[in-house]
Amino acid sequence: MCTNFTPTKRAQWVKETLGVDLPTGYPDEAYPGYAAPLVVKSHQTGRVACGSARFGLIPSWAKDVKISRHTYNARSETVAEKPSYRTAWRQRQFGLVLVDDFYEPSYESGKAVRWKIELASGDPFGIACLWERWIDPVSGELVVSFSMLTVNADEHSVMSQFHKPGDEKRTPVIIAPDLHDQWLSADTDQATELMSLTHMPELRAISFPLINQRSSRNDLIR
Repeated sequence: MCTNFTPTKRAQWVKETLGVDLPTGYPDEAYPGYAAPLVVKSHQTGRVACGSARFGLIPSWAKDVKISRHTYNARSETVAEKPSYRTAWRQRQFGLVLVDDFYEPSYESGKAVRWKIELASGDPFGIACLWERWIDPVSGELVVSFSMLTVNADEHSVMSQFHKPGDEKRTPVIIAPDLHDQWLSADTDQATELMSLTHMPELRAISFPLINQRSSRNDLIR
């Protein structure tokens, strides 16, 4: 389960990679309920846009935002059936949240130790998301929110080391840059095929905070 990440503020990379301008005004680190940059594409016009969205999907039928405490990650295996996600899935509301890295706990020492996961290249990257629009019944405010899509990571040599012993290992679905448009334009069958470890770029995990470079651990996988 990914609950914490660093939204990218590298506007030039976003412009060169996705052809959109990065919004401003979001925090240095994001948790459920926080804003982060989300890229979406219109299936009618083909226009790609980037704006701030809330981490934790709020279905259109929700009475308030409380449900978002439980909807920041969506399992790829069940996303098509779960009431909170199935409408967004059927409507192909696929997005990319743009990040520099995300954090997971390792319990190898017997205690939770925070580790940072990033691309081996050090570049920002896009995590596959479902997004939704919700109108606050009290204020009338339109809220765009998202949930990260996840897959099993038992066989991933980096991501399989995290979370509590005995828990299923999961990882957010990272979309390689050459597949960004394919993901944003996908139908549900194509999206299902893209939510796979085989399409994910090379990752590394670093103990955090770093005491020194020699004490950090780096793992690579393609």
